[in-house]
Amino acid sequence: MDPTISGALASLFGAVVGGGITFFLNRQLHKHQLALAHEQHKTEFMAEETARHFLNHKGYTDRSFETLQMHLGGFEEDELRKILVRAGAIRVYREDGSEWWRLISRMGEFIEKKNAS
Repeated sequence: MDPTISGALASLFGAVVGGGITFFLNRQLHKHQLALAHEQHKTEFMAEETARHFLNHKGYTDRSFETLQMHLGGFEEDELRKILVRAGAIRVYREDGSEWWRLISRMGEFIEKKNAS
């Protein structure tokens, strides 16, 4: 075999092995960093998940702010509103001035119920 070709193949093999090792080490590092960030912000993640749970209830497309605040205790009013927005909700006010929240993903369902009544 030509020494130039064998040298090129050895270099290529070294580059592939080195690149593969670097890829897997970086992947593990990023997984670890993501898990660490998730753990540091667990309260916010869980609050968003809980908000989505209440706003996804089959019988209710809307939930009053008071109901959400009662079930998601420990947050200031504006902080809870930010959590609801991150969860994918929008705020609406009823004629009596009360504050209600609904998931954007359920707008079609809300409109259907409104048109049916």
